Amino acid sequence: MASPARGARGWGGSRLAAIDWAMAETAAALDLPLVAVAEKRQFLRGTAVTLPPNCADVGLRGSPNLEALSLVAPDLILSSNFYSFVEPQLGRIAPVFTQNMFIPTEPALPKALSALETLAIQLDRGEVGHRVRQDFEAAFDALSARATGFAARPFVVMTVGDARHVQIYGSDSLYGGALRRIGLTNAWGGDTEFGFNAPVPLSRLIDFPQAHLVIAGALPVTARRAIGQSALWSALPAVRAGRVSYLPDQMPFGGAPSGLRFASHLVTALEAA
Repeated sequence: MASPARGARGWGGSRLAAIDWAMAETAAALDLPLVAVAEKRQFLRGTAVTLPPNCADVGLRGSPNLEALSLVAPDLILSSNFYSFVEPQLGRIAPVFTQNMFIPTEPALPKALSALETLAIQLDRGEVGHRVRQDFEAAFDALSARATGFAARPFVVMTVGDARHVQIYGSDSLYGGALRRIGLTNAWGGDTEFGFNAPVPLSRLIDFPQAHLVIAGALPVTARRAIGQSALWSALPAVRAGRVSYLPDQMPFGGAPSGLRFASHLVTALEAA
């Protein structure tokens, strides 16, 4: 659900603050003026977004610094269902616009693409949002054409938590949606356990002997050496056959730009291999 943005001063004058990273990416894709982002340094590390020099960091996403947020005086605060518990406090500072992109069992990528239009409409520039969305759709179409040669093999997309656990992304995740959007098959039939841990034992990868493994983001330092010495990891058919792609740092809870960036990096890695 989207909260009404009463008080926003229109496209050119609205000062936007983002608690949610997916919404921050959405605003940046629309070239909107972001004056504050939660966990700014980490956000920049996982995206290709360039923020204005005066964009403030307003603390943790789950516990934003309300005083700092008040000082930047936003006209509109961008949030999501992840942070609904803090919305009453945010609403005392400025109107809150909420989009719910990550809901278990519901595909995330279509919601991320739709958010480009809904946020633009909220600020009376729906035609810009529609044009930007069409640009993203065209970019996905181009990647889909390049990916046709890899469509015969299923993929497992994951991030590594430690030497024994991974996070695997299902069809309801941004990565799973991007995989499907470019015509590739997700071997993981389950949903994504949204959270900040890696709940799946590494041994589950044995169930996918024909899959191509995709590791989205750098391996944790503590896990890198341990996995290299792991007999289980070395015994996986995909590892023995060299069917493993390592992608740069990504943002699994980002918006449409993160979905496209993941798909682009994956297709480029497959072509290089």
